[in-house]
Amino acid sequence: MTQPRYTPLVAALPANVPFVGPDTLERRRGRPFTARLGANENGFGPSPRAIAAMAAAAGEAWMYGDAENHDLRHALAAHHGCAPENVIVGEGIDGLLGYLCRLLIEPGDSVVTSDGAYPTFNFHVTGFGGILHKLPYKGDHEDPEALLAKAAEIGPKLLYISNPDNPMASHHPGTVMAEMVSRVPSGTLMVLDEAYVELAPEGTEAPIDANDPRVIRMRTFSKAHGLAGARVGYALAHPELIAAFDKIRNHFGMCRMSQAGALAALQDKTWLAYMRRLVEGSRNTIAQIARDNGLEPLPSAANFVAVDCGADGAFATAVLEELAQADVFVRKPGVAPQDRCIRISCGPEPEMHALAAALPDALARARDRTPG
Repeated sequence: MTQPRYTPLVAALPANVPFVGPDTLERRRGRPFTARLGANENGFGPSPRAIAAMAAAAGEAWMYGDAENHDLRHALAAHHGCAPENVIVGEGIDGLLGYLCRLLIEPGDSVVTSDGAYPTFNFHVTGFGGILHKLPYKGDHEDPEALLAKAAEIGPKLLYISNPDNPMASHHPGTVMAEMVSRVPSGTLMVLDEAYVELAPEGTEAPIDANDPRVIRMRTFSKAHGLAGARVGYALAHPELIAAFDKIRNHFGMCRMSQAGALAALQDKTWLAYMRRLVEGSRNTIAQIARDNGLEPLPSAANFVAVDCGADGAFATAVLEELAQADVFVRKPGVAPQDRCIRISCGPEPEMHALAAALPDALARARDRTPG
């Protein structure tokens, strides 16, 4: 039988994906979730202006999107006080991370990250043959000092850190991130994932010049702007690195509706302020539900809350599975000791009610499953 002649690297890769999506899970279980609180989507939805802009652009769907993302790039540059040449737009942070790894990672190249941090980054690194060096968290925070020490030891191509962090929702002051950049070894590019920064406390955004060649900063419209399904991410970096993306990116990867929606969302500052208040309220609600059930919510700088279930990873997994049986979708960290937690996304009031109703019985059943 004739078969495709895969590259040796691809043939050796495991057949897996970073996340099993909630839609896939719903198909497997044969019914929808009542509360979709596991993917860190923004259930409060996008700006009405963004919805209107996308609806208007739908009539132009017969045309490819602007390959240069011109209007959105220029608006983002004005928003961040930099030049359009400092901005690249892509299919979410996930897509941009893939392009970045394609640009820089060859088989055997070293990459430093945190053990238990964003799996999609690891997926791209291994997909291009990179070697991951993972450092444990310090408490429930990524450890800048440990990451820098490892980078100084091995001289990796990339050093990845997220601020705020996923999956723990912890954060460092932006000045800590800026200091990290100043200490990155020569030849190493720091990847600063700031997907949740619009929802974080003041001072979390790193004071970094977009022209600094030692760092690339990743942003998204998926979280604070509620456009996860539109797949719009962007990065800020030195113009030379930004220009390199043009060598390998999908130039027509961004559809017209996504570009229009993101541009309108960026311009609707009132909606963003409203969203911050909604997310803050939902974080407080999740924390109270956790405390009402004898669990400990961790401080959150994102649109989700990590809840310490008070035992080990097996118990937290049992809680997650019992919540799913009650039609409440949540996720959890995959690496100990952070895997003692479940991760609950912020969401509208009906979903919070569903969580509050399901959690007591889920905990009781999980305790029956994991005695001791």
